[in-house]
Amino acid sequence: MHMPDKNYDLLATHGVDNNSTRPDSDLDVLDQVETQEPPLYKVLILNDDYTPMDFVVYVLKTFFKHDDLSAEKIMMDVHKQGSGVAGIYTFEVAETKSMQVNQFAKSNKYPLKSIVEEEKQ
Repeated sequence: MHMPDKNYDLLATHGVDNNSTRPDSDLDVLDQVETQEPPLYKVLILNDDYTPMDFVVYVLKTFFKHDDLSAEKIMMDVHKQGSGVAGIYTFEVAETKSMQVNQFAKSNKYPLKSIVEEEKQ
């Protein structure tokens, strides 16, 4: 017994004919569709009175791939301004990185926190 090709069955049930000779009118519509970039979110590291500065630098280098100079600058923003932007990402990436930082700080017994905030366009 011959089993029909599942892909063919799927095409047939939606009225798609692979041998169709109609013009590419569907492709014209696709050319007119505009795509939008996904909204971006920043991960902010928040200041506290207990987490050592070198731990914040380590977090910035490890989780956000900053070099020594940029990690030191962001750490000083956290220290002097109360928060610093660790990175800007799509929502899922920003949320994951923030969660990883918070868990890492907690597992090392530091109160360091990070939050996710929408980036203003």
